Amino acid sequence: MNKATIRDVDVQHKRVLVRVDFNVPLDAQGKVADDTRIRAAMPTIKYLLEHGAAVIVMSHLGRPDGKRIEKYSLKPVFDHLQHYLLISQLMSYVSEMAPDCIGPETERMAQETGFGELLLLENLRFHKEEEQNDPDFARQLASLGDIYVNDAFGTAHRAHASTEGIAHILPGYAGFLMEKELDYLGSALEQPRRPLVAIIGGAKISDKIKVLDRLLHLADALLIGGAMANTFLKAQGAEVGDSLVENDKLDEARRVMADAERLGKRLLLPVDVSIADAFAADAHSQTVPATQVPAGWRILDIGPQTVEAFRAALADAQTIVFNGTLGVAEFPAFAKGTNAIIDDLAEATARGATTIIGGGDSAAAVEAAGAADKMSHVSTGGGASLEFLEGRTLPGVAALKDKA
Repeated sequence: MNKATIRDVDVQHKRVLVRVDFNVPLDAQGKVADDTRIRAAMPTIKYLLEHGAAVIVMSHLGRPDGKRIEKYSLKPVFDHLQHYLLISQLMSYVSEMAPDCIGPETERMAQETGFGELLLLENLRFHKEEEQNDPDFARQLASLGDIYVNDAFGTAHRAHASTEGIAHILPGYAGFLMEKELDYLGSALEQPRRPLVAIIGGAKISDKIKVLDRLLHLADALLIGGAMANTFLKAQGAEVGDSLVENDKLDEARRVMADAERLGKRLLLPVDVSIADAFAADAHSQTVPATQVPAGWRILDIGPQTVEAFRAALADAQTIVFNGTLGVAEFPAFAKGTNAIIDDLAEATARGATTIIGGGDSAAAVEAAGAADKMSHVSTGGGASLEFLEGRTLPGVAALKDKA
């Protein structure tokens, strides 16, 4: 990573404006249901507090579309953040929450935040100007600090006021989470330990065609599952019943397979599948060859023979990238293939391989399996990691200062 980090700047007695990704799920009682992203931001927050900065934290939550909607308030996040300050032995540092992210009251609170104290701003997306990357809105945010830190990899692919616009006003640095994300994803693509094996799942080829094209040139083997595999199977002439298929992408699937053959790369598709008579958690199911799905049935998971074929391909892998589930993992009966591969990834990590989980559904599946701490890195950004794997420039990263 060639971006300057908070280690490269003296933050003592500075007001540091930190963009984090606290866009976390809330439960029915309005409490934080999954605090992965809060925990991921704590090393940066802890470092800044301990080095004498006034830490002003900002984030979005949900999609309030520029309106103040109380169910999207960051108040539950603030309560949870205080819990982490406590268990991180940082409770001696005063923390407060502002009523808004801009305005006279927020400006006053920011100015009164002492060095070694923390202020959390209210939801940035209560203002439509945030997603519009409005210059005046960016200037109002920038007026709250002396230094800008972006630790929100999950939003780095968006050119918003708090992720891109502000970095043209204040000197911008990467936080520790941003650094970690870029280091792991960058090394996997630029200097991987080989063999490099990519496992790509999810629903649609159209969502990941650029990722597939790039990985065909970078990876030694490509394992394809999820509903997107159905399109590849049909493109080969297989009977896939009522499975989800992108019929307008059949030629694209054929091209990808032809490119893999031309480049001498292994491209593995399911050889057997778990099928259901309805898209439901309690549907009747059976396992059949991937080419023989009866009419009225649909593919919802990879089968045991496919798991073994994928496992063999992973046996000597030194770098593994996993993006997208291999079945309908939210249904326990059809999460077996995904969970089996997650077990293999944990074993690969234990033997010294680098395992990188590309955020989104795959990260959620790893968390649900209780295996997040058994992976080398679980990305906090689904869309951002996908665009990074495509080789696209992330605006929130590009705007940060380069290392001297």
